[in-house]
Amino acid sequence: MSTMLLSRVRPATTNFSTPLARLLSSSRPLRNADDIIKPPQPPKSVSDSTSALDYKRTQRSRPPPLPAMDLPRSRSAEEAVTNILYNTPPPSLQPFKKHVLNCLVQNEPGVLSRVSGILAGRGFNIDSLVVCRTEIRDLSRMCIVLSGQDGVVEQARRQLEDLVPVWAVLDYTDTRTITRELLLVKVSILGPEYLEEQLAGGPSHEPRRHPTTLSDDDKLQRESILAHNFELGGQPEGADYNTTLTPSEALRVKHQHLQSIHTLASQFGAKIVDVSQNSVIVELTAKTTRVEAFLNLVKPFGILEAARTGLMAMPRTPIATADEDDAAEDVAAVDASLLPPG
Repeated sequence: MSTMLLSRVRPATTNFSTPLARLLSSSRPLRNADDIIKPPQPPKSVSDSTSALDYKRTQRSRPPPLPAMDLPRSRSAEEAVTNILYNTPPPSLQPFKKHVLNCLVQNEPGVLSRVSGILAGRGFNIDSLVVCRTEIRDLSRMCIVLSGQDGVVEQARRQLEDLVPVWAVLDYTDTRTITRELLLVKVSILGPEYLEEQLAGGPSHEPRRHPTTLSDDDKLQRESILAHNFELGGQPEGADYNTTLTPSEALRVKHQHLQSIHTLASQFGAKIVDVSQNSVIVELTAKTTRVEAFLNLVKPFGILEAARTGLMAMPRTPIATADEDDAAEDVAAVDASLLPPG
């Protein structure tokens, strides 16, 4: 009897054979937020501005002392009082010279304005500034050329190096470097007498034609000049009107000027990259002094436009000389057994 009661009280086991239970047991759990497919995102930056701070913190070393600045002679009491009253510090006697600064900065917006702001705040006039991204995506390279005294430029260099997005600032003034500058110059092939007309002709640099109809005063003046020249035996003097060239003469003049510009460009290692009816564009990559010399030589032809990129510098790699190799061989040839003990 008791066994029958226990069997009645025992709860019934769940039967999963029904279709509804089978459906609930086989259903998948809900996906998490991480399992949701997201749209493709751009690659994350390798590093940010704080990476430059970490690098400078690990590479921090005691900087060398600032260059000594030559001060003038010792002043008298009157001069010292005048200086205190007017707050005019004694000027330095160091000469101004050109400095080349190479900055490695983070490739992010606003870095160029911060660097130029510091230099402008110290009164530097930037002669040229070239900046571009390097082979590393997050690193840019600046080449700054300015003039100043050694001590003042060194202070500005250290101030630039303290900026957050700046990795390092190097001074290439006393370093053997390779410096290059790119020049694009548009030169007239009509001659210097047509330069003003070409400059007034607009972007196409087409020379403006003089009106063919002359006023009565111009005709009278021209006839008087012709009569005066006829009396002088055909030698024109003081003719202020423009003579018109025939098409053959104009073509001959253009060819002569083009040949002269091509010869001059070949001597400087430049090349002509564009030829039009009245002008040519010459490309030259060379040192700054060579670029300026080329500009001075093509100036008589008539320069319509000129564009320069600024100075780019890269240090040379030193090469071991023969003396150093001989010294290394002598050291290696010494027998250790012949050396004294200790």
